[in-house]
Amino acid sequence: MSHTYRIEVDCAACADKMEAAAKKTAGVKDCTVNFMTQKMIVDFHDGADVAQVMGDVRKSCKKVERDCEVFI
Repeated sequence: MSHTYRIEVDCAACADKMEAAAKKTAGVKDCTVNFMTQKMIVDFHDGADVAQVMGDVRKSCKKVERDCEVFI
């Protein structure tokens, strides 16, 4: 199952950091961050609690790029 989220990030390098951090988050099967469209597509593992996982994704992204935002 995958969901698309709106994000706010200032540069492509920061978007890459966000993508890498999200991919390392438990419950995330895959993630793609598109700087140009300001979107994050997250593919979740089966049975994952999407709300919990996205909270963790947001925290992970904030650790690598404090100025970013993931709109859940």
